[in-house]
Amino acid sequence: MLAKNSYQGFGSEYETLLSAFDKDIANQKKRVGKDRSASTLWAMERSRKDVADFIQSHYRRTDMSMLELTPEFIKDFAAYLSTERGLANGTIWQRCMWLKGVVMRAHYNGKIPRNPFAQFHISPNCKEREFLTEEELKTVVTHEFEDDNLAFVRDIFVFVCFTALSFIDVKNLTTDNIVDINGDKWIISKRHKTNIPFQVKLMDVPLQIIDRYKHLQDDKLVFGKMNYWSMCKKLKTVMKACGIEKAISYHCGRHSFATLALSKGMPIESVSRVLGHTNIVTTQIYASAPVMAA
Repeated sequence: MLAKNSYQGFGSEYETLLSAFDKDIANQKKRVGKDRSASTLWAMERSRKDVADFIQSHYRRTDMSMLELTPEFIKDFAAYLSTERGLANGTIWQRCMWLKGVVMRAHYNGKIPRNPFAQFHISPNCKEREFLTEEELKTVVTHEFEDDNLAFVRDIFVFVCFTALSFIDVKNLTTDNIVDINGDKWIISKRHKTNIPFQVKLMDVPLQIIDRYKHLQDDKLVFGKMNYWSMCKKLKTVMKACGIEKAISYHCGRHSFATLALSKGMPIESVSRVLGHTNIVTTQIYASAPVMAA
């Protein structure tokens, strides 16, 4: 056993793959709430679990030395995620990039003499971002729902479309974030994901939505307590009732805002600030989207 461990790199100065993952995850945890979001940490932990499952499935072991890693390892890992896990290409890309990053950092820190994944490349091949056209948004806004719960789910989505807030930012929105500036109501806050400050002028539609749900306000939360996954599930029902076949999520509301704002002539710099993007390049993906109907 000692000879085997020595051959595999255990017990030497070189660390194992999963222990390296654990160190990176521990560092990520310290940064959550500062320059990292909880969702980023979750994605890395998910990747670590997939790597552990892959090692167990293909090598019948619980871990392996960094010295054993070859270019084929990450290629086989990508194939495993596709064929055995049935994951979409964008998710496979994300999992592989976390794995590649862990090994790259270990190499740069002198833990392994080479980076076996240096030449590995995979395209995320992400689908084009979905958004609602102006006519589709009007349909959603004007649709009459007999179910008050569905109406609420719709209204929160519309609020996102008119303010560009993410769901988590809407969920955390408090009455303290809404301020009066020269007679107009503004949302002034920081994005949950990036901690970047943003300010959004509240137009008539979002103001009406806020007023409509004043009775739900709890502990200063503008819309009370909301569950993301429950709301997302009901949003699918909302879109179906409105005759919209696109795969729409709450995040698509931000895309809808950006595309509509740009098509109406809002400067891309202003759109970027409202979205809370850290880099205007991120905003530029909306500039090539088809112009919505007037």
